[in-house]
Amino acid sequence: MASDQGNNQSVERAISVLRAFLTGRPELRVSDVAKATGLGTSTASRLLATLETLEFVERDEVSGLYRLGTAPITLGGVALNQHPVHREARQIAQDLAAALGLGVNVAIRRDDSMFYLANFEGRLAPRSFVLTGQRKPLYATGIGKCLLLGLTAAERRALLPEMPPFTPSTITAHDRLDEELATVLGRGYATEVEELAFGRACVAAPIRDRSGAVVAAISISGPLSAIDLAAREAELARTIIETADSVSIGLGYVGPAHLLGSQT
Repeated sequence: MASDQGNNQSVERAISVLRAFLTGRPELRVSDVAKATGLGTSTASRLLATLETLEFVERDEVSGLYRLGTAPITLGGVALNQHPVHREARQIAQDLAAALGLGVNVAIRRDDSMFYLANFEGRLAPRSFVLTGQRKPLYATGIGKCLLLGLTAAERRALLPEMPPFTPSTITAHDRLDEELATVLGRGYATEVEELAFGRACVAAPIRDRSGAVVAAISISGPLSAIDLAAREAELARTIIETADSVSIGLGYVGPAHLLGSQT
C-alpha cells in the first residue's frame, strides 16, 4: 500500500510540473516550476530531468529554460483522433472556415467550462495561436450557452454559483441566463457579442448524439467587423444550424433538424 501511495504521489507531482506550463509562460526556470507546484527545487529539478528524457519537456541549451516537449503533442493528437465528435466535425469545420473566411470552433463541456476540440481560422479571422485544448467559461460564450441546454436551471446554478463579468455585456445573473437559454432552445442557435472579449462575436448551435443529448457545440466566430452579425445573423444562424445538424447525423442523431425561428 505504501508503495502504491508513493507511486501515485510521484505521478501527481509529475502532472503538476506539466501543468505549470499552462499558466501562459512558454518557458520556465526550475525555480518557477517549484514555485508554481509547491515542490522543493531539487524535486522539481529531478522531475523535469525525468520528463525531459521522456520528451514531455525540453531544455534550451543556451538559456537553461524548460518548455513543453513533443510528447504532449503526440498524446493530444491521439486523444483528438479517438474522440467521436472531433472525428465527425473536423473536416466539416475546416471546410466551413475556408468557405466563410471566419473562425469555426467545436467544443464540449468539461465541468464548468467549455473545452475546445477543434479550431480553424479563415482569412478574415486570423489568430497567432490555436484554441484547441483551451477552456473558456460556459456562460460568456455562444458555444457554452448551447452546452448549458443539457442542464436544468437548478443544475446550472449548482454548476455556476458565480458568474463574474469579463466585459459589461457578460451575463452575470442566472435569471437573465435562463431567459437567454430559453431563446437559444426556441430558435436553435446562440449568439455572443463582446460577452467574453471586446471586438469579437459568434453564432453557435448544439450538436446532439443518437440519444438526442447535447454533447458538443459548433460556432462561427470572428472580429465584429468581419462577422458583421448585425447584418448577417439570419444567414450565419442558418449555416451553423445546418452544420451542427450534419455533425449530429454523423453521430447517429435521427431527430428532426432544428428550424430557424423568427428573429427578435
